[in-house]
Amino acid sequence: MNDLVRPSRLAPGARVAVVAPSGPVAEERLQAGLDVLRGWDLDPVAAPHVLDRHRTLGHLAGEDADRAADLQRAWCDPAVDAVLCARGGYGAQRLVDLLDWDAMRAAGPKVFIGFSDSTALHEAFAVRLGLVTLYGPVAAGVDFIKNSRAQDHLRATLFAPESVRVLASTGAALAPGRARGVTLGGCLTLLATGYGTPHTRSGARGGLLLLEDVGEPPYRLDRALTQLLRTGWLDGVAGVALGSWQACGPYEELRPVLADRLGGLGVPVVEELGFGHCEGALTVPFGVSAELDADAGTLTLDAPALI
Repeated sequence: MNDLVRPSRLAPGARVAVVAPSGPVAEERLQAGLDVLRGWDLDPVAAPHVLDRHRTLGHLAGEDADRAADLQRAWCDPAVDAVLCARGGYGAQRLVDLLDWDAMRAAGPKVFIGFSDSTALHEAFAVRLGLVTLYGPVAAGVDFIKNSRAQDHLRATLFAPESVRVLASTGAALAPGRARGVTLGGCLTLLATGYGTPHTRSGARGGLLLLEDVGEPPYRLDRALTQLLRTGWLDGVAGVALGSWQACGPYEELRPVLADRLGGLGVPVVEELGFGHCEGALTVPFGVSAELDADAGTLTLDAPALI
């Protein structure tokens, strides 16, 4: 697995398009997120359909075609420097096949930020555009609006990425050792359900896999990990870093599942790296070479996420 192309860091005045590829967005939270961006001396622009609601499916922020058009229009606009998701939820998978990836590739690299359901888009951006992306807080998310740790880490990643090359765990080594590879990952259940679909990787060979999830009990996470094991998707993975497991049941019940399913890989596995759905979530880049030291509890990027 090779390094992907790193987009340029942001500078004051950079234009950030906010899109809603997944669930419906609350207007007051969106406005609060736009205010945060303005406070960073950025120029945020909300996409035309960002506050839409699907006519019949209440879990979607508008019609698939409109959400896809917002994302593609923002990406292909030469005045836009970064595209930021408004929230997670569900729906990004439904857009991937509607996007004109040739046109988006021709538009050149820029920053893409999102987490949770946007895992499907992170995979597609890697496969179709060969681009480093940022797995971090979303514009209408509570962390983005109210949590200084999450805000500061994302802001540093965007403006001074060399200052946040080391991510430190607050947990322990689930399996000891060191490993090197290129970062990838996201929400475990999205990776499992995306297997075998267009615009997704065929496996994690040579990668440092970053996994987290939300609202899934231990047996469902067992099911998702078993799916990835049985399909061979995890064959050759170099190491695994685990983030948060918010609302996934008591951790003392989940930890044995993670140890059982991942321990047999024979690679370093570190817990609680601080990304995902936890309070004060860190921003992690996908597509950059790094070293995982499970014993020290660190993930160290070889180079800044953005140039």
